Amino acid sequence: MEIFTPSEAARHAGTKYRSILVAAKFARLLNEIPKDRVIQWDEDERAQKLTTLAMQKLVDGELNFRELRRRRAEV
Repeated sequence: MEIFTPSEAARHAGTKYRSILVAAKFARLLNEIPKDRVIQWDEDERAQKLTTLAMQKLVDGELNFRELRRRRAEV
């Protein structure tokens, strides 16, 4: 199990809370990819859990994201 400190996670996302949200969203996206589809991953990346892989990509700076603001619901 790999451990990521809050400061490592916040380095590329701004805050530790946003980093968890970004990594969770990316892990969900990875989970939706069909298993038979070929992805260019290293051997050690294939053995990792998707959440660990997502956090690793975020901490390494390989994950680019854009935050969209929600519109307020009109009452």
